[in-house]
Amino acid sequence: MTGIVKVQPFPATKFFSNGFFDELLNRGIGEFVGNDAQLSQPAVNVIETDDSFKVELAAPGFEKQHFALNVENGHLVVTAKREEKTEEGQAGKGRLLRREFRYESFKRSFKLPNTVNQDAISAVYENGILNIELPKKEESKPIAKSIQVG
Repeated sequence: MTGIVKVQPFPATKFFSNGFFDELLNRGIGEFVGNDAQLSQPAVNVIETDDSFKVELAAPGFEKQHFALNVENGHLVVTAKREEKTEEGQAGKGRLLRREFRYESFKRSFKLPNTVNQDAISAVYENGILNIELPKKEESKPIAKSIQVG
């Protein structure tokens, strides 16, 4: 049986015994310049079909009651608010040494095209993804016609 060995492709990064440069390069920018709440926006996919636009917003750790969707001046505004747990909430779990994932509040805004039926927008949150459907107006949907050659 062969053993699995971790390969360090750049052994020069361990020239300090505690791996100082690995730790330095493995941190978010917020740890150097302060709070990175403005830098942590959820990832978004936008898909266009013949009938609608679909927005998939990755927001794991939230619940559906944390979200608010509004249409303001031709923009879809998605807001999620969640209270950050304090250190007292971590009691009994041990001391937090490193935090790489957070459930921070955010606000995203998307300019809506004129073809979107703003009255029929719907959203569903499941499995950490907020799925927003933006149906197109009937007059903007593509019309398929076949024309006979005479």
